[in-house]
Amino acid sequence: MSKLFKLIATTTILASAFAVQVANADDDRSIVEAFYSKLLSGTTSPDLQARMAEVLAPDWQSRGDYGNVAKTREQFLAQLQGTGTVVPNLNWKVEEILQAGNRYVVRGHATATPVKNFLGVEPSSRGFEIMSIDIHTVENHKIVKSYHVEDWLGAIEQLKSK
Repeated sequence: MSKLFKLIATTTILASAFAVQVANADDDRSIVEAFYSKLLSGTTSPDLQARMAEVLAPDWQSRGDYGNVAKTREQFLAQLQGTGTVVPNLNWKVEEILQAGNRYVVRGHATATPVKNFLGVEPSSRGFEIMSIDIHTVENHKIVKSYHVEDWLGAIEQLKSK
């Protein structure tokens, strides 16, 4: 009877630990999804800074290339606010998420129609849609690091097309 009790207790503890891990993974996935819905698609939101604090760690770093230093959360806030004045209808959707531990690879899909000069192209009625690939590292339910690649050349080509 004692062995049966130990087996049941051990199984219960392991199941609880697994449930907590699954819940944490779901929370972390929600944080990654919020990066797109609350931040990248919320560039004109008056509470963008508060949204950022919900999603990004205070010491978050972003790398889009190896030629520059990592971008900070404060620099990213300024960039998004500026972007909101140029492409106020920017919408970024998550198409796919792959997870490996606390790292999330996201295939994103962005659409927008600029209302001001954007990437050297004067505004018209033309919009663009691009793909992005991002790798986010999540710790303590906040994104601490992001690597990203976006098809901005494709956006320019679409905006210039006749």
